[in-house]
Order: sequence, then C-alpha cells, then structure tokens
Amino acid sequence: MTLFRPCIDLHDGRVKQIVGGTLRDDGMPRTNFVSEHGAAWYADLYRREGLTGGHVILLGPGNDTAAREALAAWPGGLQVGGGVTSANAQAWLDAGASHVIVTSWLFPDNTLSRERLRELAALIGPDKLVIDLSCRRVASTTSSPRWNVATNRWQTVTDVTLDKGLFETLDPFCAEYLIHAADVEGLRQGLDWELVAHLASLTDKPLTYAGGASSRADLERMARESRGRMDLTIGSALDIFGGREVTLAECIAFNRARAQERARAERGGEGAGGPSAADAGG
Repeated sequence: MTLFRPCIDLHDGRVKQIVGGTLRDDGMPRTNFVSEHGAAWYADLYRREGLTGGHVILLGPGNDTAAREALAAWPGGLQVGGGVTSANAQAWLDAGASHVIVTSWLFPDNTLSRERLRELAALIGPDKLVIDLSCRRVASTTSSPRWNVATNRWQTVTDVTLDKGLFETLDPFCAEYLIHAADVEGLRQGLDWELVAHLASLTDKPLTYAGGASSRADLERMARESRGRMDLTIGSALDIFGGREVTLAECIAFNRARAQERARAERGGEGAGGPSAADAGG
C-alpha cells in the first residue's frame, strides 16, 4: 500500500531542501529552502500527525546534534542515514532511530562489499537496517535504461547496477530500501517514472522513492505505477519546506484514505481466505 513518507534533510546543521545533483565537496550546493525551524520541530510535527517511516538524512558533517535532537523528539519514529558505518550504527539506534540507513560505507572502491553487509546486519540485525540505493542514470548498451548506485552524497557513480541480482543479494540482510533518484532530486519536475517501473519489479521488500515529486497526483500515480508496492517522499514541493505544489495536509489525507481503504478491504476479506484488494496493490 503506497504511503507518503516524511523527511528531514540536514546540511550544515540546518533543515534544508537541496538540488541533489549540486552537492559537491568543493562548493555550496544549490538550495531550494532553508528552514527557520530546527530538526526537532519537524520530528515533533510528524509525531503529532502519525507520519511513520520517515527519514533524517545527514548531508555531510556538522549535522549530528540536529539529528539527535530530531530523534529525541520522536524516539523510535524516524530512520537516520548519512555517514552510517558499523562503528556508529548502534549509537544511532541507541539515540532513538528506528532504523539506520547505510549507503556509501557498503560500496568501497565503487563496488558492493558483502563482508561489510554481513558485518552490519549481524551487528544490529537485518530488521534495523535500511539500504539506500540512491542512483543515477548511466549509459546503456541496450534499449533499456540503466541506473547505478551513487554514493558520497550522490557525487560518485559506482559500478553497481540496480538489477534483480543486486536485490537478491541484499534482501536477506535488510528490512527495506530507500532510493533517491539523484538526477531529479529537488527539481520538482516530476519523478523518474521509468525508474519507478523498474524498481517495482525487483524486490518484495518495502521501498521508498524520493526525487522530483511535486503534487498529490504523484502519490496517486505512484500507487498505480508501483501497484501499491512503493512509498513516496516529497521534499521541495511541500509547503512545510517552502513549496507551493502540495501541502502536508494533503499528504496526511492521502495516508488516511489509504488506511481506510485497507481497513475496509480487510473487513470485506475476513473469512474469504484470500488477499485483500489493498494487499493486491494500487
């Protein structure tokens, strides 16, 4: 069942919305929005509205204090990612994160480290691990598009392609996936729908897509295109991040409507012995 999932992106200790493709070590990124509120304000807002499964992303150094404040405002209500390794994963969980999100540390030398994957899953348990497979579109020798994992704040495109084999390798070691479409992140010009269709066929694990969303209609289309198998994060277009295209109230209403649909389907399916209409997707 497709749901809206909230986010808190931190850069230099402040809540910001950034055009993902402009993040660089040697300069300031292009920024859509800098909030007057701290991370804890957003975490408390999500808590009060019952918006679960959201993520706090640390975009570079100087964000640990703000992230910890957000986790303290809603213990167990948010995932945290950005610079996560086996050395600090448990500390983030102890600070109140429901899950840790890991990307770059799993892909040293531009390839997947199965040793690190097994190490981290054994340390904290697969049920606490979210793998971020944020990606960029790369040249393909076939007519089908191809996306490779992008690490180091989306600056480094690895040799790892998002395909069935990759997810089959990762699935036993994690609870879910987060995928930023870095090429459209922060542009508010629409999702990469080819990527959405591709991802929906690769895993049965929960998967959250971020990048380019600009309206409630994107939530409705995500439910159809992914057959209800993927959630959606909306950032720069959202009113609480200075956007004018979609309001948080609309996203909350979408989630509530989906929950009501599922409840009706489950009531109607009681004793039928088959899956509910909501579980069938869309």
